[in-house]
Amino acid sequence: MQKFSALLFGTVLLAGTASSVQAQSLVSGFMSGKGHGSVVVSGTTERYETVYLAPDKIDGVPIFQEVRVNSVNLYATYGLSDKIDAIVSLPYIQSKGKAMSTVINDLDALYPDAGYANVRQGLQDITGLLKFKSYSREIGGSIIDLLGVVSFSTPMSNYQTNTGYGYIIAIGNRATKYTASGVTHLKTSSGVFATGQVGYSLRTGLVPNALVGEAKVGYAGPKTYIEGFASFQESNGGTDISQEGFTGFFPSTRVNFLRLGASFYRPLAKGVGVVLGASTYVAGRNIGKSTGYSAGISYNF
Repeated sequence: MQKFSALLFGTVLLAGTASSVQAQSLVSGFMSGKGHGSVVVSGTTERYETVYLAPDKIDGVPIFQEVRVNSVNLYATYGLSDKIDAIVSLPYIQSKGKAMSTVINDLDALYPDAGYANVRQGLQDITGLLKFKSYSREIGGSIIDLLGVVSFSTPMSNYQTNTGYGYIIAIGNRATKYTASGVTHLKTSSGVFATGQVGYSLRTGLVPNALVGEAKVGYAGPKTYIEGFASFQESNGGTDISQEGFTGFFPSTRVNFLRLGASFYRPLAKGVGVVLGASTYVAGRNIGKSTGYSAGISYNF
């Protein structure tokens, strides 16, 4: 299982990278094994024209009508030992709106420092994680593992988060994030597995801290890996867009969501495999109701 688990890590980023929040964790319940790991390059496209606001969901994105987010993500994991994995992820993101040029020109004239445009792009945030297996026990033909994860994320470029509705297509919130999570992972002799994790994320500046979590069920076989997942975020505080207390500074908003998705891995040749995925928001607060699709190539060693 250790050798095969190195093949699985390409699937963990297949929900894509959202423009302002990490939609899915970069952590699976499997360990790479000492000296094993993988490098994955994946592309994602997401689109939304409906927005979860408070208290209502509205059709039509303010100013931009529709937003499409395209991203390319570099992901790597390496087993420092049989019980410790190191993980790094870095996305490049392009966020595009469909505002009429006359609207953009008028807003740019009124608010010249806000940087209104229909496209924003650049490197977003680099994330580094350490994952530890702290406990393992065999129960019948199954194994249950308890793991701990600590992570650090910080911006890699000087992307804009200007006050005003132009932030809707910003590629991130320019916050440094410190997150700690606990993970429970159950794997059976048949290849069926279930993983649950919950953690808390501290964010710098005015970006609210948040409770984050995810549940997965799937199958890890000799040549196929498939999973379904549900991930969530619940912000601790923050304001609601266009409601009392909102100053126009979007990074300080309360961003909650529930997202469902699935991912699939299949080897193509020795050490090389293809990864596919899809996901969608089914509930949220101050976030676009996006649906995303991903594809990537992994090299496993």
